[in-house]
Amino acid sequence: MTDSAIPQSELTGTYTIDPAHTRIGFSARHAMVTRVRGSFDEFEGKAHLDGDDPARSWAKVTIRTASIDTRNEQRDGHLRTNDFLDAPAYPEITFASTAVEPLGDDKYRLTGDLTIKDVTRRLSVDFEYQGAARDPFGNLRVGFEGSVPIMRKDFGITWNAPLETGGVLVSDKVTLEFEVSAVKDTGDSVSA
Repeated sequence: MTDSAIPQSELTGTYTIDPAHTRIGFSARHAMVTRVRGSFDEFEGKAHLDGDDPARSWAKVTIRTASIDTRNEQRDGHLRTNDFLDAPAYPEITFASTAVEPLGDDKYRLTGDLTIKDVTRRLSVDFEYQGAARDPFGNLRVGFEGSVPIMRKDFGITWNAPLETGGVLVSDKVTLEFEVSAVKDTGDSVSA
């Protein structure tokens, strides 16, 4: 985690994810011929970066399930039902890291527990460090991007509809996509 403009020692600290400049999204195949993309509009998260020992870093994220947005109100309403995310019964999706592994060339593998509909599965997401900069307000910002495929059936999300031409309406494989901008907290704490 180095950047020529920001000394490595300045990167160490706790960061708050900036929802105005972060996208937590997903994509899935629809009708076997195209991809539907969406995102979650409401979430919060913290991360601790250790510039000297990245393996001591961690991250936690909480997503409001009902904030799902695919730019189609009818589809979003269906995704909030028990057929998919069951937002009334399971209002949050959470992720808590358990390990960080440097992969070289500003790449890191973040392993942790993802919980959807009270089902928790361990997964690893490869992230690429995009850099660090001071914004016009003097805040130290860092950026990371990553993605990981998951199988929705692993989280008890199995609804589907067969197509006349074969195949199904919604793919089981969903790719989670992360474009994260986080701001270093002032007077931050090192505890998880």
